Amino acid sequence: MTTEKPVFVNDNIYHIYNRGVEKRQIFMEDYDYLRFIHNLFEFNDTSPAGKYSELRTPTVNIAKKRDILVEILCFCLMPNHFHLLIRQLKEGGIVYFMKKIGLGYAMYFNQKYERVGSLFQGRFKAILVENDRYLLHLSRYIHINPLELHDPNWAEKKSISQDGFNFLNSYRWSSYKDYTGSKNFPSITSRDFILSIIGDKSKYNNFIHNYISSDLNKINVYSVE
Repeated sequence: MTTEKPVFVNDNIYHIYNRGVEKRQIFMEDYDYLRFIHNLFEFNDTSPAGKYSELRTPTVNIAKKRDILVEILCFCLMPNHFHLLIRQLKEGGIVYFMKKIGLGYAMYFNQKYERVGSLFQGRFKAILVENDRYLLHLSRYIHINPLELHDPNWAEKKSISQDGFNFLNSYRWSSYKDYTGSKNFPSITSRDFILSIIGDKSKYNNFIHNYISSDLNKINVYSVE
């Protein structure tokens, strides 16, 4: 596995992530999270983006016919970084999609908070997902990221409290709730592929809840915080 610039190939799945420059916070309030999630839907289209920096989030037309660039399998937004697990559908789709995401959100954020300069720490990072085992592991890793907000030391303790699970189940800024049966942002992600490997939504919930921390040592997962 490498974070060097990969050659993006149609139908391959990649873990995409980035963080704020100098580890700065990139989501300051709920509306910022909602804006980024709106962009995940709106910019996933071969057509050019609209007004990148408009502060008011335009209404999403879910019925609008789109020619999508990528298939978003899962996502998680954290205060200073984000994770996406995506499959490329169009030639050059990931690069074009991430360009629109990065430029669009940065322009919005800088105008809103009256700042200038780069918002993200360089170009997004990308890792090819080479097999189903790693795919499932990454989906779990991405979805349990918010536990660090509840208890930064949970992995060292090798345990997750019931309060931790409750926090995770209620965390709004990821696709986890949609994977376990609670509609959150269902139009953003395509969940059938991962769920077909696991079995169904209840089994995916068990897959997360039966997590054993030592599994993290079996596959090298990197920190971006």
